[in-house]
Amino acid sequence: MMIVLQLILFCGLFTLLVKFGVGNNALNGLYFYPKPVQERAFAIGLTDRESMAKKRKRFMIPFFLVLTISLLLVIGLWNGVRTFGKAYLQALLFLEVMNWYDGIVIDKIWVGFSKFWILPGCEDVPYVQTWKEVLKKRGLLTVIWIAGAAVVAGLVVLIFEIII
Repeated sequence: MMIVLQLILFCGLFTLLVKFGVGNNALNGLYFYPKPVQERAFAIGLTDRESMAKKRKRFMIPFFLVLTISLLLVIGLWNGVRTFGKAYLQALLFLEVMNWYDGIVIDKIWVGFSKFWILPGCEDVPYVQTWKEVLKKRGLLTVIWIAGAAVVAGLVVLIFEIII
């Protein structure tokens, strides 16, 4: 039951980071949008590529650092895991749940049903991924997280078994 609570907290943190990153203006998260939406936003002068790239970097680096550190702390400190195998399985679970949570809850539900994400002048450009696109992207990330979980597990063992 504790792992379910941790997964809920981890996904909640993910959501809060996204909300914090975009603030009260969806344009701050233009890098999340499909290319056609980005191109329209550039064409109508909502922003430019350089500004979007800066915002993406300013968001993504802290975003990944906070999520990675949180995951390391949950697995290594909260759960007390010290072996690679157990750390790997927990990391894989967290990363895969986060992956599908992002695709279904964030992309399809939050973005799909909230007017917040509609950019002025881009209303006619599809900005919500189709189910086919979600399944393709999340399927690919499922495979990538198999390797990513090994990196997290290695860090857990290194930090919490060897160093501490």
